[in-house]
Amino acid sequence: MSDVELLRADERIWDVVVVGGGAAGLSGALNLARVRRSVLVIDAGEPRNAPAVNVGAHGLLGREGISPLELLQRGREEVASYGGRVVSGRVARLGRDGETFSVVAEDGQRVRARRVLVTTGLVDELPDVPGLADRWGRDVLHCVYCHGWEVRDRATGVLGSFHQALLFRQMSEDVTLFRHTGMELTSEQWEQLAGLGVAVVDGEIAGVEVDAQDRLSGVRLGSGKVVPVRVLAVAPRFVARAGFLEGLGLRLREHPMGLGEQLQVDASGFTGVPGVWAAGNVSDVLALVPVAAAAGVTAAAAIHMDLLMADAKAAAASRVAGAGVFDGPLEAEVSRRVLGAGAHSLDSFLGEQ
Repeated sequence: MSDVELLRADERIWDVVVVGGGAAGLSGALNLARVRRSVLVIDAGEPRNAPAVNVGAHGLLGREGISPLELLQRGREEVASYGGRVVSGRVARLGRDGETFSVVAEDGQRVRARRVLVTTGLVDELPDVPGLADRWGRDVLHCVYCHGWEVRDRATGVLGSFHQALLFRQMSEDVTLFRHTGMELTSEQWEQLAGLGVAVVDGEIAGVEVDAQDRLSGVRLGSGKVVPVRVLAVAPRFVARAGFLEGLGLRLREHPMGLGEQLQVDASGFTGVPGVWAAGNVSDVLALVPVAAAAGVTAAAAIHMDLLMADAKAAAASRVAGAGVFDGPLEAEVSRRVLGAGAHSLDSFLGEQ
């Protein structure tokens, strides 16, 4: 984290610290800043969709196909335009510090916050096949909604996922399902694939082939046979980035469909730990960019209301404490006795009508 920026930031207690500056985090920060909350976003600078910078982010109404990096840059500028702060850094741990939270970066610097919004996203754990990681986000893909249009009508391979075979069959008539390490298919699924014209190939995948133009050209089986494809759809395991939350007792839970691990939250993003919310892929591994951004907005609204209630209670308690021995009913009674008919009360007002 920037020394200068954080040293300045450390002089205050922020209303909200947002850990992670992706679509969810920046959307949450923007909405909090717009209701005059002091907001600090700490971002490690590792957006999940960075490999797709030349493909674009899709499904964003009004921003269709925008570069993921441009989207984040615009988001940072929008947050800053309302007084929010965005700094670079990686949070190592998060813990309670009395009524606030202590957010500690890897370099030891720390800031304090009344509330925390966790939007650190996830890591895609790819199948253990040589060459996949090098082509990830280009012609090795997983999301038909993110990249399907761009690879339409190409020879497409699918690694071990019946459902992905159906999804990509909608985009191309030339689809091959690789069973790889022995994915089992029901008789009904075999019939469906045959009816759709999806080829099925047995045998473990040993690697991928690339042509002279640095484009995917085929899938190489353990037997040495190469099956020509231009696109390969894979099913990563999605694992949320949340190790720094263990000090609060927050741990990852398996996704209901067995797709990976995520934080468990309610509809508002509340984690169950007072003062801590989460949004985006860290708590919903299937969330696309628009869904992640919307979750950030939802969590921001919940956080703002939580702070409003806390501020209102504190203001009431402060007023009572400042009034000494007087309370509301006692003050009213003293006013009646001292001022009589001149007391400003409903009864005196009605008596004058």
